[in-house]
Amino acid sequence: MDASIVPVPKQRNSREENARIKRGETPPEWAVQPNKRRQKDTDARWTKKHGQSHYGYKNHLNVDNQHKLIRYFAVTDASVHDSQVFDEVLDPANTGADVWADSAYRSAETEQTLKGNGYRSRIHHKANRNQPLSEHKQQLNRTRSIVRARVEHVFGFQENTQGGKFVRTIGIVRARAKIGMMNLGYNLKRYAWLEQRRHRVSASYA
Repeated sequence: MDASIVPVPKQRNSREENARIKRGETPPEWAVQPNKRRQKDTDARWTKKHGQSHYGYKNHLNVDNQHKLIRYFAVTDASVHDSQVFDEVLDPANTGADVWADSAYRSAETEQTLKGNGYRSRIHHKANRNQPLSEHKQQLNRTRSIVRARVEHVFGFQENTQGGKFVRTIGIVRARAKIGMMNLGYNLKRYAWLEQRRHRVSASYA
């Protein structure tokens, strides 16, 4: 599992307008400017990643680690923490019991949920303040990264081969549809590649 930020055009709002939007209100001056209101995305949010600010939504994915096909996805605004969508993208029909994710998903509650539902947690260990990871746990993380990194290939394909993840829609409903189509497009291309490989392998044994 992993999530990737999907940027949208930045909004040039005043601080007061942004404060009202966060409270779920519509700035009163927009009421008399319907054309302006239609161009304002009140669902997207700002977030910080690696010290840089980003504005938009998040594409949360559950990816099959063998075939790299997207099994489940969810779309939220960019400020939603990855772990908050963990249950939503966890696939109960998955025949594999191992769940791989980075340390952002790790918590006592998550570990308990996975264990209670018969899953094996392969989530990265997370260091705490003044409690660095032991060498053993660091080695476990390095080993798990080999599998977990496969989800990064999906995001890399969407960014480099599908024309990027930037969307220009307004509002989370349209963003969810656009990102959903982006995920579907990826799966179709991936499936076509898997079928071509299967035929090549079959032909080599013929």
